[in-house]
Amino acid sequence: MVRNLFELIAVSHDYPVGYIIPYVLENMPWSNKIRVNPVAQTVRLPEDDEEATLALSETLNRARVLKRFDVLEGWRDELYPVTGRKSNITVERAGSALLGIVTYGVHMTAYTNGTNGIMIWVPRRSSTKSTYPSMLDNTVAGGITAGEEPFESLVREATEEASLPEEIVRKGAKPCGTVSYFHIRDSRAGGETGLLQPEMQFVYDLELPEDTVLKPSDDEVQEFYLWNIEEVQKALAEEKFKPNCALVLLDFFVRHGILTVENEPEYTDIVVNLHRKLPFPSKPRPRD
Repeated sequence: MVRNLFELIAVSHDYPVGYIIPYVLENMPWSNKIRVNPVAQTVRLPEDDEEATLALSETLNRARVLKRFDVLEGWRDELYPVTGRKSNITVERAGSALLGIVTYGVHMTAYTNGTNGIMIWVPRRSSTKSTYPSMLDNTVAGGITAGEEPFESLVREATEEASLPEEIVRKGAKPCGTVSYFHIRDSRAGGETGLLQPEMQFVYDLELPEDTVLKPSDDEVQEFYLWNIEEVQKALAEEKFKPNCALVLLDFFVRHGILTVENEPEYTDIVVNLHRKLPFPSKPRPRD
């Protein structure tokens, strides 16, 4: 148990799958199927995964109707997995940070490598987005919904956000591991601050021909820039990137020999912290 935090327990395997802050615990209209123990600082879900899913849905829908949390104003009607070693529990995406569960995403860096060296395609998020409006992002990025394979999520997001044809992504996108971290949400994320958001991103690279031009294909991206490494580094230093996207770019720099032990005094700390071990079981989708 972490001091001042409440453990979200999946009873069927009796270990925490999320951390809940006191403010959320006190203001959440919990379903009577969920057992809250203030002394043990635990929130226990029903043993059956289907019942647990229904209890969480009931709880969050009631909180939404009662307008208990601003973060639920961004309701997505998308289900995220509540991951455990045997779990098939799902929850509304907008409520994931209230429960402090691990969420998963795909992030891809599309780049060219020609006469001007490496040039990275950088999108600017729409000014109307509820989270991190107008900030810089990775070329393609999005959340993995329950039951979705990471690569299929990437193909979908690439088409929706960057007008990248499916065949180009399937043929050229290279899996490059993961980046993991424990994020504490601030005002830029929208909704309540201080919510806990452990995340794992599946990372991909895609090298494109120099004559490729990326264009937004939905209302989530305002525009694309093709920047050299110095321009990207400057924007990173000025904190213009969405926080988790900055981490993915640092990982890209490490893997491509741009950030090295010779030119960065904090190199080893950066590399270690890009792959933080999360305190909960980590897998992106339910097992059969």
